Amino acid sequence: MMVEKRSYDRLVARIGALAGRVAELCRRQDKTLQHWLDNEEVCLLLNIQKRTLQRYRERGLLPCTQIRHKVYYKTADVERLLAASALRSGSKR
Repeated sequence: MMVEKRSYDRLVARIGALAGRVAELCRRQDKTLQHWLDNEEVCLLLNIQKRTLQRYRERGLLPCTQIRHKVYYKTADVERLLAASALRSGSKR
């Protein structure tokens, strides 16, 4: 199969642009995922067991997102729960 040089060059340029766009999207996704925590990380941060974390999810105390069989939490939501917990424990004194 013969292809004109000009057509080939345009094809290579388009593939290069596509590869650059894919790389940019991957970088953005990596930055976004850095703000998410998994079950184990949240349990360590909150010093709780997995069952307690499950109750928090069931009661709506800690919003989450599930991707396939893995559950993720926004860092901001975990910090908000910690702050609310600190306020409650502080008011009991």
